[in-house]
Amino acid sequence: MKCPFCGSFDNRVIDSRESKDGLTIRRRRKCLNCNKRFTTYERVEEIPYMVIKKDGRREPFDRNKLLHGLLKACEKRPISVKKLEKIADEVESMLQEKPDKEISTSEIGQYLMQKLKELDKVAYVRFASVYREFKDVIEFKKELENLLKEK
Repeated sequence: MKCPFCGSFDNRVIDSRESKDGLTIRRRRKCLNCNKRFTTYERVEEIPYMVIKKDGRREPFDRNKLLHGLLKACEKRPISVKKLEKIADEVESMLQEKPDKEISTSEIGQYLMQKLKELDKVAYVRFASVYREFKDVIEFKKELENLLKEK
């Protein structure tokens, strides 16, 4: 932290207090160069992660929406919620690593399909049918044939 009086970066925290609302921390600092005291405030950066939809719209990332889609695909399948939460965690980690805090639905969808394919083929086909918007049974059949070829 730069001293507002002399510009030095050498200082130490002499007191820290949480604000009444619990959203900020007030820190009293002492410059080790000029010995003057100053106050800084620290708060969590709340930039929402954004998802870029197929039509170009942007909306905030919703972990619950992602989990709901996974749960729907895995309905009546022997897959624990813990495994699905782990996949959701991995998607969130991908978002956190991106410098622009944005991710496309196609990137998320591809990742989820890969994970579901490894986890459960039936859940994968269910998810793929919704994600890829299969128009008819023929597209569904092609996807099943591709799965069978991979074995």
